[in-house]
Amino acid sequence: MSEWLDYLNDSTLVARFQRQCGLVLSDAGPRDSGGSTGKDHPLRSVTQRAGMTHGNVSENLHPQNSPEHNQKMNGYKGNEHGGVRPRYEVRNWPLYVLFLLSAALGHEVFYITVLPGVHWHLDPFLCRRLVNTWTLVMYVGQVLKDLLKLPRPLSPPVVKLEMRVDAEYGLPSTHAMAATAIAFTLLLSATSRIQFQFEVGLIVAVVLSSLVCLSRLYTGMHSLLDVLCGVWLSAGLMLLTYPYWEAFDRFQLTSPLSPPVLVALPLFLSYNYPQLDHYSPTRADTTTILGVAAGCSVGYWTNAQLGVTFEPPHGALPVALPPLTAGALAAGLARYLVGAAVLLATRWAVRAASLRALFAWYSVEPGDAPSAARRREIEVPSKFLTYSVVGLVNAVLVNRLFLLLGIL
Repeated sequence: MSEWLDYLNDSTLVARFQRQCGLVLSDAGPRDSGGSTGKDHPLRSVTQRAGMTHGNVSENLHPQNSPEHNQKMNGYKGNEHGGVRPRYEVRNWPLYVLFLLSAALGHEVFYITVLPGVHWHLDPFLCRRLVNTWTLVMYVGQVLKDLLKLPRPLSPPVVKLEMRVDAEYGLPSTHAMAATAIAFTLLLSATSRIQFQFEVGLIVAVVLSSLVCLSRLYTGMHSLLDVLCGVWLSAGLMLLTYPYWEAFDRFQLTSPLSPPVLVALPLFLSYNYPQLDHYSPTRADTTTILGVAAGCSVGYWTNAQLGVTFEPPHGALPVALPPLTAGALAAGLARYLVGAAVLLATRWAVRAASLRALFAWYSVEPGDAPSAARRREIEVPSKFLTYSVVGLVNAVLVNRLFLLLGIL
């Protein structure tokens, strides 16, 4: 069993996939502390890659997986702006573009624009289901990353295309978890809401989630083991929670306890996220997700109390998809542009105001602002408030704005 785990977690497996897709290192990069280059780097087992070959786990693990060590090992060189530039060669540009676009399906910009699009164009019910499931699987995945503390693939031999997340640990792949959860939650929930051929929806769900999973190998950010664990974990969480989706819907929309519980619990989880001995964006990303969930929950509860949910009436379900006429496409584009502009403006305004207030409260000097923004007492409330308001605005105000503009 351990041999299989080591094989699935092997960096050379990722590098081989990258080469097959036309992405290769153009040189071996700097030598590591053991004197080997990327071409002759020894294969390492899961425990060896995690720095657990001997002694105390935490003592050996963190230095090898610190951001400084990752930059040293990754075969990158700094540019004139102090950043890093990977030395690689692209030999298949269609695959390069395809996998980078697929990887973007797991990034913040996707979540703040495309997920709300389900609310604006299809059915707020489906958006609510997606946000609930997405929040659960992402929280579990992020926490497991920082508890297990297993590193990402080594470079060399792997080409790494996303340096922002390289300070994070690897297993499980939260991109794979989110892609699996979003694709199949939408498929399972839409069957009773929208008229479509289930087989076609299943093919679309499999293709989209597979593209995201393969993109994590292509970008060099995860091993095959990371991706498979992400898919299996996401599927397991969905299987365990599926019988309770309807009950949670009723609580979320009708219970007077819904707003305080579904705000206090995510805030508590954000403040009590596992602490590391170096900065990692996982806490900020998790707080973002929990904030969105809290704001959306309050917004959907508010809509239910006001009696205006913007959902199709139950007697009309499942509804037929509207025809793609020029007028429908124009209205959809207008909703997308207006909605995205409102959410991005909300994000910018609330983030700026919250950081300004917190910097003043904690007497942060202007020159210390970038590092201070990473402190828990500043990062957590700022992120949580910002994205709670974004979720609330999306759930309550955006569709009402569409009605005023005559585009809903």
